[in-house]
Amino acid sequence: MKERTKKIFDGLFDGCPALLNIKPGIKSAYGIITECYANQKKTLICGNGGSASDSEHIVGEFMKGFWLKRPAPPEMRPAGLQRALRSVSLVSQTSLITAIANDIGAEYIFAQQIYGYMDAGDVLIALSTSGNAANVINAAIAARSMAGKIISITGEPGGELKNICDAAIILPSRETYKIQEYTLPVYHALCAMAESEFFDI
Repeated sequence: MKERTKKIFDGLFDGCPALLNIKPGIKSAYGIITECYANQKKTLICGNGGSASDSEHIVGEFMKGFWLKRPAPPEMRPAGLQRALRSVSLVSQTSLITAIANDIGAEYIFAQQIYGYMDAGDVLIALSTSGNAANVINAAIAARSMAGKIISITGEPGGELKNICDAAIILPSRETYKIQEYTLPVYHALCAMAESEFFDI
């Protein structure tokens, strides 16, 4: 772990000591994300409600400069573009999502996209405050069948998701609003750490 990356990681727990007990899960998730991007793979992200908003937010941090500028090579046009960590939000495709919900079932809105988008070695970041959202669980099952890796971000006790993922970040609360409050600093740290790993030269 680079020095700047380690400072970001340690700073997460300095600023939010309630997360100290889940440090291993966060570190494991970071390792999976780093491996994914080192191998030129991508992340796919999903969740419902507030977790859908978080999915969009995470993609925004991965796909352009977060703390660092990440300038694209000079030959890349138009000028001013920034290098990206490839990431896809599965909550954004309104027409596709409603078609899947209508024709197949709402519980498959993310799994169907996983089937279409995921390559072996890609990573699903699955957000569910309960860990039991059927459409998120189905996405994780589909990701497993596509030889992807799965990171879950949930509240306590982790729900079904914790049993089918490679790294479980189980935030220390059962209250939805509190879980959502903890979720933000966790994924900001993960995004900043990944950016530092690949673009802090």
